[in-house]
Amino acid sequence: MKKVLAVLIAIGAFSGLAQAQEKIAVLSTQELVNVCKLPASPESRSFCVGYTTAIYDTYLATRHPQRAKPFICVKQPAPKRDEVIGDFVSFAQANPETADKPAAGTVLGFLAMRFPCARK
Repeated sequence: MKKVLAVLIAIGAFSGLAQAQEKIAVLSTQELVNVCKLPASPESRSFCVGYTTAIYDTYLATRHPQRAKPFICVKQPAPKRDEVIGDFVSFAQANPETADKPAAGTVLGFLAMRFPCARK
């Protein structure tokens, strides 16, 4: 029984190591721009809206208000979603150095520039 348990533990450890070494593809800025460019298919638009909304929602959910000052401040009424996405596409195309960078970081940087917080 101990040998079987040791073998199962070893297999589990090897499996976990193999998974940890697996490279997970990160969506690049250019890939996101390609999906978000207009005119977009309904599938592309749904992916673009979902992905960009998830980035912003994650920023809101993970930023601790007492430990990290906000760097994205969207004033209400907020602009139309398609307007902001179009502005992001224009920004990314005007800044080709961001093309191979992770899309999430580029989106956050764009939002910080587009919706800066007031200086106190």
